[in-house]
Amino acid sequence: MSRRIKSALALLAGNAIGLLLASLLLTGFSIKPVSFIVVVIVFTLVQVVAEPLILKIGEKNVPALKGGIALVVTFVGLLITDLIAAGLTVGGISNLLAATLLVWLGALIAGVLLPIYVFTELRGPKK
Repeated sequence: MSRRIKSALALLAGNAIGLLLASLLLTGFSIKPVSFIVVVIVFTLVQVVAEPLILKIGEKNVPALKGGIALVVTFVGLLITDLIAAGLTVGGISNLLAATLLVWLGALIAGVLLPIYVFTELRGPKK
């Protein structure tokens, strides 16, 4: 399996773990089991598309935002996924903010641990 595919699978797995964490810990935030995979894919695609745009806007207009780009991308990803995917229910602005932190944290932890234990090829530098 190529490095690009493994990287995509690690990103999907990290987002799935983060979304699952948010749905388990937040009341009002729910993902229908039938549409969980669709929600994860839509959320990941929105993140992949939104990240370069937000990064470019942030570098130009708000350089101090650079450190929080991942949180902003997660927030935008959840917001757009909530609008697009019928299987995701965020349950209000407080849940959206809390879910942003939980999904980001879950994806961050998975992004660190998955290359160490599952996708060992992703540990080294790109060839």
